[in-house]
Amino acid sequence: MVSRVLVLNTGSSSVKFALTDGHKTVLRGQISGLPSAPELEARSGRSDAMHERLDGPLSADEAVLAVLGLIEERASGTTPDIVGHRVVHGGPFFEGPALVTTKVLKRITQLVPLAPLHQPAALEAIEAVERHLPGVPQMASFDTSFHRSQEHHVQLYALPEDYTRRGILRYGFHGLSYDHVASEVARLLPDLDQPRIVAAHLGSGASLCAIRGRQSVATSMGFSALDGLPMATRCGSLDPGALLFLIRQEGLDPDEVEQVLYREAGLRGMARIGTGDIREILKREEEPGPAQALAHFVHRISLGIGEMAAALNGMDVLVFTGGVGENAAQIRERVAAGLGYLGVHIDRTRNDQGRQRLEFDDSNCQVLVIPADEEAVIRRDAESILASRD
Repeated sequence: MVSRVLVLNTGSSSVKFALTDGHKTVLRGQISGLPSAPELEARSGRSDAMHERLDGPLSADEAVLAVLGLIEERASGTTPDIVGHRVVHGGPFFEGPALVTTKVLKRITQLVPLAPLHQPAALEAIEAVERHLPGVPQMASFDTSFHRSQEHHVQLYALPEDYTRRGILRYGFHGLSYDHVASEVARLLPDLDQPRIVAAHLGSGASLCAIRGRQSVATSMGFSALDGLPMATRCGSLDPGALLFLIRQEGLDPDEVEQVLYREAGLRGMARIGTGDIREILKREEEPGPAQALAHFVHRISLGIGEMAAALNGMDVLVFTGGVGENAAQIRERVAAGLGYLGVHIDRTRNDQGRQRLEFDDSNCQVLVIPADEEAVIRRDAESILASRD
């Protein structure tokens, strides 16, 4: 049976969408710049690409309604059979995709404090679809589910067992992106049996994952999406003692700590130019703040890749994905420069040209750029859930 699937990937500053009818993409695009400066980009099979500024500010809820309105305008009569959503945190509750029910919504809502930039937007999207397309089933694909294949001891923190039982575990994130990476490596390099893959998802959020074959072995993020690498506005790994200092010595309350760590830290905090956008930081790297932020970012990525390779006892493939990983050749080059001991040697010409394969022909480690496509994984999950209902 041919299924019509609408995928909504709702983040803190954008809503990506894709409407498919079987293997045919009917409409695909995104609304970026939320909430203050929204811009719509879309392409359908029947018309040229469109790009227009929208009146702002626009909430995630309003952006989803704009997407649904665009579908009515550009793909009239193509009501989806199911709507699939990306949900960042599944906590201990979800090992795979789930049909959205009242119970599932309650669980997703419980996890808002652990992903305050993303979880509320996903909930807004689900509620908007329920209002606009009542009766159309919805499902959620969780970024945390891919990492449930890790051994139990890898997911633990060195805390008293009572806290572990209450759910303080290393969950990991960007799992939909890493799922896609694993599938693409299998397709592109079919001769590699159970390849040892280290994937770097570098965007406004950033993390690393060690993958053996198609299973997660280790990842840099943990209990929340704050952990691991420094990000556009998030701090990354931080000594817990620093949190105690912020509370006791600086007098910050929990909401103020959250504001600093999620929205004022990372590259934004280090660069001191009012943004964590890597493109703007690269433009101004002659200045002390941006130079320091870039050096720190590259150092932490290189260090983390070594850690991921250790979890795999070596590395056969290094993958760059995400907006920065796919488009910032300077970052890829600087990261790779510190990885010669792992057999990583990239061809500068290939890298500058944005090729998919970056390594020299005689390199021991293959280096790929794979565009992130979380929507493809959500669509696969949605089709699976729809089939199970028949």
